[in-house]
Amino acid sequence: MEIRSGDELAFRQVYNEVFPVVMKVAYHVTYNQDVAEDICQDAFIRFYDKDMSFPSMDDAKFWLIRVVKNLAINHVKRKMRESASLEKVMRGPQVNPFKDGASELILKESTAAVRKAVSELPEIYKTVIVLREYAGLNYKEIAGVLKISESNVKVRVHRARKELEAMLNREEVNVP
Repeated sequence: MEIRSGDELAFRQVYNEVFPVVMKVAYHVTYNQDVAEDICQDAFIRFYDKDMSFPSMDDAKFWLIRVVKNLAINHVKRKMRESASLEKVMRGPQVNPFKDGASELILKESTAAVRKAVSELPEIYKTVIVLREYAGLNYKEIAGVLKISESNVKVRVHRARKELEAMLNREEVNVP
């Protein structure tokens, strides 16, 4: 079934089916709900405005996932540059003492360590981990999004997990 992105009925159908997946991708790249929603909105506006034709729902889904992933990565890079500039101006780390219990502190530190480790992965590994673990896509769907073979996806996921494990073991993080 051909999907025309400029057709209102087709757009609604794609939006209803794909939004939850792209929202997960955007969130797990940015770790900010509001930013993730803005990125998804921008992606769907581009989808509608381009008035493209897709052979199937999966092709439209994969296109949107690629757009959201790229927008989210660009946002994170821009924020890192802005943070580095601000830190130069401020010249001092901010201390934010936690007033929660020890278990919440450990959980927050562990979560931060995992996010940091994921962000330090090479882009080819980070992308497959985000799509697999956070967006919940299967290997076949990831292969379609990245336009690589399913076996290549499996290899990348395996290598990404190994790298994460090594990174987290070096930091002696307790991952729940």
